[in-house]
Amino acid sequence: MPISRRRFMIFAASVASTTALSTESRADAPVLAENDPTAQALGYKTDAAKVDKTRFPHYQTGQTCANCQLYQGKPGSAMGPCPTYGGKLVDAKGWCNAYVKKT
Repeated sequence: MPISRRRFMIFAASVASTTALSTESRADAPVLAENDPTAQALGYKTDAAKVDKTRFPHYQTGQTCANCQLYQGKPGSAMGPCPTYGGKLVDAKGWCNAYVKKT
């Protein structure tokens, strides 16, 4: 499946930010809101079951932030930082278009 230039640029920016930002989880980090401009562009939802499958057809049931390679929360935590959003806390049950299956 070919990757769009827009998706590549968003992914590249998130990877670059991992080197610039600390991976340490901070309790005082802001929580990402669904109405955040970057969250809206990537279709972030705090509940993966509410993903617009028409807009994001590659979404598959079972994909969540908790099992995404970019998610930096501890296993079993309800929220964790994500470099895609500058280290803001995302919901472990959430999903966005930057999802990369954890290997």
